[in-house]
Amino acid sequence: MNAALSHPRPIGALPSINVQTVGLMFIAGFVATIAFDLWGQLISPGLGFAALSPHGLARSLLGTLGLPNGAFAGNFVHFYLVGLIGYPVGWLFIFAPIWKRVIGQTHWFLPSAIYGFGLWVFAIGGITSVAGLPFFLNFTGITWVALVGHVAYGIVLVATLRVIDRD
Repeated sequence: MNAALSHPRPIGALPSINVQTVGLMFIAGFVATIAFDLWGQLISPGLGFAALSPHGLARSLLGTLGLPNGAFAGNFVHFYLVGLIGYPVGWLFIFAPIWKRVIGQTHWFLPSAIYGFGLWVFAIGGITSVAGLPFFLNFTGITWVALVGHVAYGIVLVATLRVIDRD
């Protein structure tokens, strides 16, 4: 399954767009989204911290845009469009190639954590504002739980991609 992340590609080259890449993206996005939701909806509240409601943010955004924003729509956007498609596409086709061109070849952990941090800024700093919610949710407990969740998502996404794409 080395077609998506094959090592002979030039530094910063985009992965091939094929069935293997899409499958790899979906599997890694699935595992990373499960890790994100496990942290934000089970572990964090179990430790006495805030509980995340990413489908709630998606519902708020959909409502602001005048789109259907029921529970199904919120979960669909959070899990499928963002977790399985959007964030993995962002890593494979935007962040990782730029990182490799600008910084060069590094250990995968640092760029994956930075990518997760960027996802947090995008989601909690940007999408919340577009959805009519307070900027960074007023830096409440949810903000910091979301930071850990997004960084974990980035790390788990890339770790899963690497495990599946081994030689």
